[in-house]
Amino acid sequence: MERNPKDSMKSTWRQLARSEWTLFHWFYELLGIHPEHLDKNVPVHLKEDAVPYVPDWSMHRWVLTHAVIPLLIHHAYVVITGHNLSAWGAFILYSLAFKGIAIHELHVLRRLGHQHGFLDGDKHARDGVPDVGVAKVVRSLMSTSTFRPMFTVFLAYRSTHEPSTMSFAWLPLEVGLYGIILDFWFYWYHRLMHDVGALWKYHRTHHLTKHPNPLLTLYADTEQEFFDILGIPVMTYFTMRFMGMPMGFYEWWICHQYVVFAELAGHSGLRVHATPPSTLSFVLRWFDAELVIEDHDLHHRKGWKKSHNYGKQTRLWDRVFGTCTDRIESVEHNIDYANASPMPLY
Repeated sequence: MERNPKDSMKSTWRQLARSEWTLFHWFYELLGIHPEHLDKNVPVHLKEDAVPYVPDWSMHRWVLTHAVIPLLIHHAYVVITGHNLSAWGAFILYSLAFKGIAIHELHVLRRLGHQHGFLDGDKHARDGVPDVGVAKVVRSLMSTSTFRPMFTVFLAYRSTHEPSTMSFAWLPLEVGLYGIILDFWFYWYHRLMHDVGALWKYHRTHHLTKHPNPLLTLYADTEQEFFDILGIPVMTYFTMRFMGMPMGFYEWWICHQYVVFAELAGHSGLRVHATPPSTLSFVLRWFDAELVIEDHDLHHRKGWKKSHNYGKQTRLWDRVFGTCTDRIESVEHNIDYANASPMPLY
């Protein structure tokens, strides 16, 4: 059967003359968000080579440091002006922050790729943004970084509540539970997208990449994008509220930053042993339910309609429902705990 041209993952546009580029092509160049530098080498490792360990504390530091910047700007505005931001003002501030933090993470992940290499790098290079999907990826990135802050403001922001009113006592529990509960809803939504033929047609585009990069995190059909961007986070928010969590706007902002950090890193294919940071990591560790980058990489590489490793924040629900698969490179005896490689802030 002849392959549909829209399914092509060929990525050659960066080698074309720039006079042939559109505004969408220049979007990647001007923001500097290419997943790799074409003129820099990427280390290639054998499967049995030691895998660098990224400590949890360094990823918590990364997420919290960046998440608090717009909160401090917001607080300074309140102190200076004597009144709070309007809903529109909050949307503009946190939407810009969302975009800026994601762009910075893409820069850091690229640098780490040139330092450590990528999983399965001895067999296959990372997929680039496909020629047929240049504009599609741009629209996905803009949709995520605009609509997530928008509905967060719409559902949770109250101009009567300033950043200093954040529920600091609840925050550690909210951050940990948010990832676990979001992953429950995501697990079943994701698994059904694979198992049910009528839903698979909306998910198959995302699986055209077997070796994804962070820009392809939301490379999918519109129906999937809707649930990834809005459906699953909203279900998680209302579940948390039903359980009695305050889930104010400012706490939800921080929870979102933990999730986005994991989503981008989880599609990076970096050859490091790193787990999504969580305040409940110690609980997940008891059940061997911590996710690592290789888990989702294997989901793309070896999964199609029937798959495994459906979780994207944890392996808890894959453990519970029996859909884990064995790791290849991030196996315990391969991990280099002695020479840790902390996540750099900048």
